[in-house]
Amino acid sequence: MLTLRDATPDDAPAIAAIWNPIIRDTVITFYPLERSAEEIAAMITARQSAGRAFLVAQEGGSCLGFASYDQFRPGPGNARSMEHTINLAPEARGKGAGRALLLALEDHARAAGHHLMIAAISGCNTGSISFHEALDYIHVGTMPQLGWKFGRYHDLVLMQKFLSVG
Repeated sequence: MLTLRDATPDDAPAIAAIWNPIIRDTVITFYPLERSAEEIAAMITARQSAGRAFLVAQEGGSCLGFASYDQFRPGPGNARSMEHTINLAPEARGKGAGRALLLALEDHARAAGHHLMIAAISGCNTGSISFHEALDYIHVGTMPQLGWKFGRYHDLVLMQKFLSVG
């Protein structure tokens, strides 16, 4: 049975085991350097201390994925606009863990008074674009050739969903 819970620094090695192959082997993220367990543990602590969610999805004690959000851009004018990150282990994709994580992030952000959730997606990640469309995210722009990885440029697709009215 799938369960969601708040991440702890002890989850950092399991999160790294999911995240680092994505960083190393794909353009799902443009970030080029694998993340250490220590870096992830610090990120978990920092985001939760700032009132942001950092969640893990588990089944049978195994970490299937993680999700988090943080402010889209710094500064008080963007304080209610959040951007999320969701990454799943390959065996968890297409089984509802991503949907459960994103809906939980949205609920957390909404309860914290945030107005907008943003998805910044590699243009070649059509599965993620379709996933977000199915959860009522709308395409608001494409930034051509924004990311550089594996010797070429990649587009960034921006999608958003309003969490509150007005």
